[in-house]
Amino acid sequence: MKSRKFLFTSESVTEGHPDKVCDQISDAILDEFLTKDTQARVAAETTVTTGMVLVSGEITADCYVDIPQVVRNTIKNIGYVGETSGGFDCNTCAVLTSIDEQSTDIAGGVNKALETRSENADVSVKETEELGAGDQGIMFGYACNETPELMPLPISLAHKLSFRLAQVRKDGILNYLRPDGKSQVTVEYVDGKPSRIHTVLLSTQHNPEIDGIRDNSKVQEIINRDLKKYVIDYVFETESIKPDMETKILINPSGRFVIGGPQGDAGLTGRKIIVDTYGGYSRHGGGAFSGKDPTKVDRSAAYAARYVAKNIVAAGLADKCEIELAYAIGVAEPISVFVDTFGTGKISDDEISDIVKENFELSPMAIIRQFDLRNLPAKNGGKFYQRLASYGHMGRTDLIVPWENTDKAELLKKNLMMATTCC
Repeated sequence: MKSRKFLFTSESVTEGHPDKVCDQISDAILDEFLTKDTQARVAAETTVTTGMVLVSGEITADCYVDIPQVVRNTIKNIGYVGETSGGFDCNTCAVLTSIDEQSTDIAGGVNKALETRSENADVSVKETEELGAGDQGIMFGYACNETPELMPLPISLAHKLSFRLAQVRKDGILNYLRPDGKSQVTVEYVDGKPSRIHTVLLSTQHNPEIDGIRDNSKVQEIINRDLKKYVIDYVFETESIKPDMETKILINPSGRFVIGGPQGDAGLTGRKIIVDTYGGYSRHGGGAFSGKDPTKVDRSAAYAARYVAKNIVAAGLADKCEIELAYAIGVAEPISVFVDTFGTGKISDDEISDIVKENFELSPMAIIRQFDLRNLPAKNGGKFYQRLASYGHMGRTDLIVPWENTDKAELLKKNLMMATTCC
């Protein structure tokens, strides 16, 4: 039988991309509120354009947060400050806010009447053991054995390239770079497994001149040389599959990328949901993560679905696994749990689905407690979700992310042994 070959491409963006600027601002606001009030309900949306930031949404909390200052600090940390800010400066941009409280209709569906006491003996909190989902919707989680972190190879490589692109800028290795940038990796698959690197694409914002050189063709030559050496070669040095003689390397194919960031394109929270997850290799429910507190299952259930899928693959129940969870607003338990192993399961998908239901608690409150989602900002110096907002929410190796744990793999292996023995 002839081998089946196909190409699959995933992209990533740096933290200076206008949409990612918005994601980080929204999550920085979330971090600040949860650090001061772990019970805060936050749905923060951000849009940016030349010289302006608009933060809107619904927030209910027992604390005060200086949102404009959080916005400016976030933009400064990204790198849009001073002469090389490219028309968008943290110190001079306008910051507008339009914030309401969470709808009482939504809150009524999320909160139940059971009273419990927080771990802090000085604070009495009305909350439910069976917290209702903050919205209806579907969430997907995915894992596969293509990389050590059990992520698809194209998005894993794209994130590493974008992360390195930002690193060489921030560390001053390539001090002519500006914050906006993108990466894209095309992998050739043979019979469903990664075989070779077909194309590597990098686009990066840069100063109009480098070391006094303004000639565009010479500037492009310098950028090509430096990004090949300090970014592409650096990243692939430790990869098992490397570019070969036929791999296409494309760097700033438009020839010039000086105008970028919010000056070049308007940005919006939640417009990079495929970058945030699996690079298109898995289905997506459509809900964004950034700016949402953990009662919103768009965020918390997507993390739980990744956790389930990763443990299934880590346990050897399948080489690939996709989990779909569905919720109704105000209802604690998922309406449905769907498992698809794409024919790679060691037992049937129905049997794996039964194992999932028996071994994983998937109500919003159970997810929040297991991953400690409300306390992660305070435990990480007030910056957790903001850091998570760039370079993917799944498969992270630079952050301690609880849904990346494979602590249930051994238990699932025992379930597999029992299922195969019975058969």
